[in-house]
Amino acid sequence: MPHSLFISDLHLCASSPNTTRLFHHFIKRIAPTAEALYILGDLFEYWAGDDDLNSPFHLEITSALRTLSLQGTAIFIMHGNRDFLMNKQLAEACNATLLADPIIIDLYGTPTLLTHGDALCTDDSAYQAFRKQVRNETWQQQFISLPLAHRKAQIEQMRVKSESEKQLKSMSIMDVNLQAVNGLLQEYSYPRIIHGHTHRPAHHLHHVEGHTCDRWVLGDWDKVANALHCDAHRTTWETFPDDIQ
Repeated sequence: MPHSLFISDLHLCASSPNTTRLFHHFIKRIAPTAEALYILGDLFEYWAGDDDLNSPFHLEITSALRTLSLQGTAIFIMHGNRDFLMNKQLAEACNATLLADPIIIDLYGTPTLLTHGDALCTDDSAYQAFRKQVRNETWQQQFISLPLAHRKAQIEQMRVKSESEKQLKSMSIMDVNLQAVNGLLQEYSYPRIIHGHTHRPAHHLHHVEGHTCDRWVLGDWDKVANALHCDAHRTTWETFPDDIQ
């Protein structure tokens, strides 16, 4: 049956070979059965700019995605909080389409809103201030103008700071704010929502203004490779074993 697959938060990097191995298995064996693959942010652990496309690891990943696309599976990529600097060159290398965040699609007859999910974590005011800064076009232009090595060093500093700050935050602060979710549902006329970011895979039901709406949260790939399978009749999880040879 025609279907689409949704993944997020793979955080691919050369220092995580097991996740990379699972990614290649998924791209070669699972994804080709789908009409479309949607990657809803944080495909990479970080992305310093499209001028880093020619690193051996990035060539490995983009080549795999391009091969999948040329086999007939449409690929859509959304920015995450780790790879918000992905741009047209990356999309072209993967033969993929970059998606706005959020965006509404017609998914087999069901209006479905896709978002990375970090914009919904409004209780984390410090993160939202950081997000506003780095998503600013002027800031990005100034940052991209720096030498690649300098950008990578700054990103590494940001990551260390972020991990340190997480230790001081409650889990609830780093989850989505339900009022933000309900506001998004109202703004877009009560669609189904699919998002990632929180690393808390689950299926939620929201009751808003007489409407019942599904919210599917995608899992990360730190412990188990997984995807959300959607067709005209059902939405289900698919997981992939970690003992793939």
